[in-house]
Amino acid sequence: MENIIARDIESIEISGIRKFFNALQNYPDALSFVFGEPDFPVPEKIKTAVSEALDLGKTGYTSNAGIPELREEICKYLLEKNIKYSPDETALTVGCAEGLLCAFKAVINSGDKVLIPNPGFPSYKSLLKLCGADPIYYEFNDDFSINIEDLEYKLKIHKPKAIVLCFPSNPTGAILSKNDRESLYEIIKNNNIIAISDEIYCELCFDEYYTPIQHEDIKDKFILVSGFSKMFSMTGLRVGYVCASEQIIKAVLKVHSYNCSCAPSICQWGALTGMKECRQDAIDMKNEFIRRRNYVYDRLVKMGLDVEMPKGAFYIFPSIKKFGIKSNEFCLRLLDEAGVAVVPGDAFGDKGEGYMRISYSDNLDNLKKGLDRIEKFIKINFELVNASINAEK
Repeated sequence: MENIIARDIESIEISGIRKFFNALQNYPDALSFVFGEPDFPVPEKIKTAVSEALDLGKTGYTSNAGIPELREEICKYLLEKNIKYSPDETALTVGCAEGLLCAFKAVINSGDKVLIPNPGFPSYKSLLKLCGADPIYYEFNDDFSINIEDLEYKLKIHKPKAIVLCFPSNPTGAILSKNDRESLYEIIKNNNIIAISDEIYCELCFDEYYTPIQHEDIKDKFILVSGFSKMFSMTGLRVGYVCASEQIIKAVLKVHSYNCSCAPSICQWGALTGMKECRQDAIDMKNEFIRRRNYVYDRLVKMGLDVEMPKGAFYIFPSIKKFGIKSNEFCLRLLDEAGVAVVPGDAFGDKGEGYMRISYSDNLDNLKKGLDRIEKFIKINFELVNASINAEK
């Protein structure tokens, strides 16, 4: 039978992140800084809560929106960040990924144009293609701050239905400044556009945290998507959430209910305990990420790489443009010759070309070993470049 696979599915490629993970299987001794998964264990109190929920038989379906206790705690947590939502404006999902798909399907029609970041997380493009939408890239400045002029120009030219935001950013680690928050707020308020904001790294913001939804008057044009994978190292337990106006959240729940009924019941109870009793664990984890960030940044600078100091998440995005080869080739050679796996920047869009993403979600010992290998690889293969760098100093 010809054309058995749906066109929208055929047009989607495996992400560059997954491609490098697959390639890594052929290098059992390689060090991997590919995935965005904290190396910390799930906090003990969350483990206990999940186990107790299992023992108590809390294994049935919850409501589509999830247990009310957790939705209430999420709203209290967001209020600490000057974000106002009610439990009725909150739905629990199977991780942030399902939350994004539900948000997209709730408001995006086939043929709609949607602005997505470049460089940005590759899932946005693929999820929008599942909706039959047309992704349009917006760009960033050299320091990875949002290019407001480019954004305004593309709003005018393309007239998109929605814009996807992600701060702290994957892959750059950039956060939203107060001025850029205000600019985005004005854009959302004054244009016929919906903002869908991926805020999964909000608890890993190393500076003041800003998001446009801190202005409550754009709630009817804003969808916040987040979860507990990064906050509590609960990547496999799959609990996320979507917050939006009641009109939008009802549409989100229609998608969610037919997709998977509800988020995993016992994991919802675990997340509730996390929100009530494990906030210090999240703070401790963030402080350790800051320590790792500082170490990785200093090492990369000493190697002569051009790199911006990330202010959130656990990624750093150094430039490799001066080496004169494509990022994919650089990263493949780094894996083959040095036994280090990182993600080529072009996996995150064409504006990521000339960069590599290093996840510092691994322990300092492995980071040191990996950076030693990267430094040796650069010295061996790019001697003339290093000589030029040293001459400039």
